[in-house]
Amino acid sequence: MNVSRFTKNSTWLLFGGVLASIVCCSGCQTNVGGQTLPSAYYLRDDVQYFPSGPEFKLSRTVQAMEEYKAAGAELEAE
Repeated sequence: MNVSRFTKNSTWLLFGGVLASIVCCSGCQTNVGGQTLPSAYYLRDDVQYFPSGPEFKLSRTVQAMEEYKAAGAELEAE
């Protein structure tokens, strides 16, 4: 009789552990308007917006190199 009680307790403990791991792994996601939102606090979250920049990222470097070459050409001409 003691063996069956131990088996029942271990079975319930195993079941509870599996259930707890499933709940922890499921996350706190919600579905609103077809979007899967990761948190219930998305309305309070600040929106990060990064405006698009120039297509060529090194425009200032190219401009500085052209000015440097032009200044060097002026010195050679003198």
